[in-house]
Amino acid sequence: MAIDTTTETATPTPPLGTSRSPRMSTRDKLVLFVLCAAQFMVALDFSVLNVALPVLGADLGMSPSALQWAVTAFALPSGGFLLLFGRIGDLYGRRKLFLTGLALFAGASVLATFAWDPASFLAGRALQGLGAAVIVPTGMSLLTTTFAEGPARDRALGISGTLMSLGFSIGVVAGGVLTDALGWRSTMGLLAVFALVVLPLAPGLLPESLPHSLKGMGGAPIPNRPHLDVPGAITVTGGLLSLIYALTTAADDGFARADVIATLIAGLALLAAFAVVESRTESPLVSLPMLRRRTVAWGNLGGLVTFSMMSTVVFVLTLYLQEVLGLSAWETGLVFGVQGVMSVLAGSLTPRFISCLGARRILVVSLAGQGAFGVALLFLNAHVWSVWLVTAAVSLASMFHLGAIISYGLTVTSGVPDEEQGLATGLVTSTQQVGITIGIPLLGVLATTSGDLLSGTRTVLALDAAIVLAAAALIAVGLRTGRTAGSGESGSGAVEAEPVGSR
Repeated sequence: MAIDTTTETATPTPPLGTSRSPRMSTRDKLVLFVLCAAQFMVALDFSVLNVALPVLGADLGMSPSALQWAVTAFALPSGGFLLLFGRIGDLYGRRKLFLTGLALFAGASVLATFAWDPASFLAGRALQGLGAAVIVPTGMSLLTTTFAEGPARDRALGISGTLMSLGFSIGVVAGGVLTDALGWRSTMGLLAVFALVVLPLAPGLLPESLPHSLKGMGGAPIPNRPHLDVPGAITVTGGLLSLIYALTTAADDGFARADVIATLIAGLALLAAFAVVESRTESPLVSLPMLRRRTVAWGNLGGLVTFSMMSTVVFVLTLYLQEVLGLSAWETGLVFGVQGVMSVLAGSLTPRFISCLGARRILVVSLAGQGAFGVALLFLNAHVWSVWLVTAAVSLASMFHLGAIISYGLTVTSGVPDEEQGLATGLVTSTQQVGITIGIPLLGVLATTSGDLLSGTRTVLALDAAIVLAAAALIAVGLRTGRTAGSGESGSGAVEAEPVGSR
């Protein structure tokens, strides 16, 4: 992709949310709408197609074994290129890259909607994933650099996190409704409409985002601007692509396949090589000192656990509700629709709790709550009344899950300089993508291979709850020496970027 390395000379826009009024201005709201709508669109893409896969396969002539590529073709680029595009946005302008990603996603969605054979459909899905890999890190870094650190950013991230969680939940329901009413192509058409609505609004609203420290006088580029770490980009992108391929393939076919084993080993080897490259380059793609910060290391662990374990819960309970309790796909969607409503409620409350208690405390409490309601799910059985237990426990667990999403993002990005926000948010979103990817193959397959789906579901839920509760305890200890920036534990809950292992 050719990137324009010239900076725009528009007058810098001050951070939003810094006006005297405690309320967001109309422009603040419009900027937030554009950024959150784009994130919602990507979250919707993760789930809206799942219910439509059998119909899609019959229409395009794709075998059941080939249908996994409808998911994998999106997951590979969307997860593999996040760090790379986050850093490119840091160096060459996030606004430009964000707009490019929106345009690519819109075009890819149109291609997938009107696909005439499996190859054209999978090409559209792969380009959607590439567009998502551009939109997610640049959109998040635009949000964190546009809204000033403190209550304004807390509120913006709260709304963004809520809509991302809601987008995934709505996708499950909307996918079934649209497929039954209009066919599978309408699921891809919905994404195209979203992108084409947001794209014309973005250029006039979003401020230029190239960090001021990378500009010279009058906005001209400075001669010694950091260069893109090409060896680091190759190794980390190749490592993530290999790892995501291995895990998504193993979710359907197990870990015994030769290509799964080979790509898993290759992915781990490339990520190890990436760590070596980053320790020796002058302009690293990932700053190793950043990874040694307590907030970054422990915050990303919290994000990895909350995403991987919640995606596992949704997967195994979807099977349980339909195979054990006999619910239809539509009724199952309604159960998870309640989850989405509770996530909206959590999104409005979490920033208020963070302003009082700090992001790191809310992260620990949220993980503990998510794990506790996972324990409650161990009481489900084959009787139909268990649907009420599932609805209540999953909905309440989702409230804490949403709290963990918001607080881990704030924990990782607070105190990070603007010129490194793309890198920080790239780590946040990479953690999110890897978490969603690894949970199901690592734990979810136990439910389907145990012979008895009910006992297998209970085993997975027990392991899931144990991992989340253990992570909450570890993070509480790991961040015990953190201090809020400024005085007390109020405000955004930003903790100092203290190196791991220091005291």
